[in-house]
Amino acid sequence: MDAQLFDISYLNLFTGLFVVVLLAGMLVRFWLAGRQMRHVAWRREHVPEAFAGVISQAAHQKAAAYTIAKNQFDLWSSVYSAAILIGWTLLGGLGLLNYTLLERIEHPMWQQLSLLAVFFLINGLLELPLGWFQTFRLEERFGFNKSTIGLWLGDIVKGTVMAAVIGLPLAALFLWLMQEAGSLWWLWAWAIWVVFNLLLMVIFPTFIAPLFNKFKPLEDGELAQRVQQLMQRCGFNAKGLFVMDGSKRSAHANAYFTGLGHSKRVVFFDTLLARLQPDEVEAVLAHELGHFHFRHIAKRLIAMFALSLAAFALLGWLYNQVWFYTGLGVVPNMMSPNAALALILFMLVTPVFGYFLSPLMAQLSRKHEFEADAYAVRQTGNKALPDALLKLYEDNASTLTPDPLYVKWYYSHPPASERLARMAQAA
Repeated sequence: MDAQLFDISYLNLFTGLFVVVLLAGMLVRFWLAGRQMRHVAWRREHVPEAFAGVISQAAHQKAAAYTIAKNQFDLWSSVYSAAILIGWTLLGGLGLLNYTLLERIEHPMWQQLSLLAVFFLINGLLELPLGWFQTFRLEERFGFNKSTIGLWLGDIVKGTVMAAVIGLPLAALFLWLMQEAGSLWWLWAWAIWVVFNLLLMVIFPTFIAPLFNKFKPLEDGELAQRVQQLMQRCGFNAKGLFVMDGSKRSAHANAYFTGLGHSKRVVFFDTLLARLQPDEVEAVLAHELGHFHFRHIAKRLIAMFALSLAAFALLGWLYNQVWFYTGLGVVPNMMSPNAALALILFMLVTPVFGYFLSPLMAQLSRKHEFEADAYAVRQTGNKALPDALLKLYEDNASTLTPDPLYVKWYYSHPPASERLARMAQAA
């Protein structure tokens, strides 16, 4: 078994396909990031004419610098993550970990749960430097980070404990199904996955989110009245209006809906309320209500569940294909279940192949954003939302001059110039 862990004779055509797709994805990332950085850098000295007098030159240059710095960080992160991926797969890291646990743990279920737990723990530790640098170097450099080392580490510990408490029982159920439920185990697993995600949406606002942030009822009487009237006009019912202490971690601002059914909540970041006027907050909320009106959330859920069904079906087939394991540097043990190996390998390689679907998902998201903008303009007028967005673009250092091709590949929200132009048409 030891000799087999690194024996290249076990590599196959799938290995070549995996390497080609991984390299192609890296090349596309570098090409698009290069375009974005050059496009932004060449236009950093002058505020676009459409925003002159509204966005200062200093804010425009800060956004350019922030955009370039984020792209540089993303490139280094992608190289680092690719190296970790190759280490786990083609260089035999996962096979070695699996073999080590097989030698020490006799019970098949405990061995597989241990493999999942140890893998995610090690992988999480390997990714810690990226999270630390992004928070305490990149975000700190541009004045966005408000977190402390203690708070950051506390979030990691809470997240890890939460993942273990929720994830391990769910993983054990999946592993049992893979071994005992026959050839259609993946269909049962998918059904459980759907129920789990819907349940998580219900319990998240009340039981999980408060572990990380404090939520208090919206106390601004004028704003609360405006918001309630807006929701009544739009036919939206929420359990409450809450303000979240987002400022303890970041200076970025946001507002969102959370929950499902009777657990729906409207949540405002305190940073958003501190920056925007009541009519602008109302317009931002109207945009979110636009997603509700057009059933974007339901459509995205259906799309997510459909894609997950296809993914589970694919995993159900790959589970019994020896070349899937050997092609990724792992020799399956014919005397022991390989369900955990299959799950880990599938989670590792799916993003590599799924990267090329990014433009399709981004295009759909931008379409939804345009529709929500138009709805907000109809509900609140043609001035409040543009004013709010310009303030948020400035405060979040979002570039006003992104590369068009980069936008088409990555942007889930349209750039400022396109959004404002569409809103002017919708007015």
